[in-house]
Amino acid sequence: MSFQRVAAIDCGTNSIRLLVADLDPGTGELRELDRRMTIVRLGQGVDRTGRLAPEALERTFAACRDYAAAIAAHGIDHLDAGHLRFVATSASRDAENRAEFVDGVRAILGVEPEVISGEEEAQLSFTGATRELAGSSLVPPYLVFDLGGGSTEFVLGTDRVEASRSVDIGCVRMTERHGDDTLAMRADIKQALDLAAEVVPLTGAATLVGLAGTVTTVAAIALGLPAYDSVAIHHSRIPLAQVREVTEMLLAATHDERAAIPVMHPGRVDVIGAGALVLLAIMERTGASELVVSEHDILDGIAWSVARETS
Repeated sequence: MSFQRVAAIDCGTNSIRLLVADLDPGTGELRELDRRMTIVRLGQGVDRTGRLAPEALERTFAACRDYAAAIAAHGIDHLDAGHLRFVATSASRDAENRAEFVDGVRAILGVEPEVISGEEEAQLSFTGATRELAGSSLVPPYLVFDLGGGSTEFVLGTDRVEASRSVDIGCVRMTERHGDDTLAMRADIKQALDLAAEVVPLTGAATLVGLAGTVTTVAAIALGLPAYDSVAIHHSRIPLAQVREVTEMLLAATHDERAAIPVMHPGRVDVIGAGALVLLAIMERTGASELVVSEHDILDGIAWSVARETS
């Protein structure tokens, strides 16, 4: 085996995440060394102002400083861009002052953050979610969706991407746009799904695979877990009826009731209802009877992209 140690950072609208892993491109094996997530809400107010808020930038930079220390602790020189990739998604793609974000990250991590397109984001998500599915009982083609804070990526494929599209619906964006107005959210979500369907067939895939924090949180609630357990969540299969039940519960619950759910991350309390509504709408639109939940997503795809480049 020929393992390569790499670090990957995914900076989204709501959270920033780190993966340090040893990868063998020949066998497809990934040995996870460090995986962590910090809620930084980088996209705070972006939909309204078009700019990244100063306090949101500082929260993100603080997390970057922590991640730089973690990367160094695993023996990776964070100035070695050949073994570290930092990918930024929806919020920093939209912001007028994204240069402040780029300069700050470069100063801390010594690497240029890549503000990638929605299409590339979708391909990385697909790679991360499906690389380990070959030979499993899950049948292709796969329709993978990555439900983020500001956008959702849809990707259809088997062993490669056949169609992909990113649309501007996510838990943070829907919450900031519409508050508690679920009717307005539903209309916005429907319009976005119509746009996605122009490029990606949303019906007919054999397996629907959902990624990211909203999906894993809803799954954890549906499974009745007493605490967040990524092993139990990974590749769990959640029926449509349970997703609907959890969504209705979250939308009806008060802030304190949502916060008291054992698996709920504090940073998701005020946006999980909108995120669950997006998830439910996707399942209803695709006609899927169940959802396959993956803990491996764009972060793993970013790591594999580094391994390919250094192999």
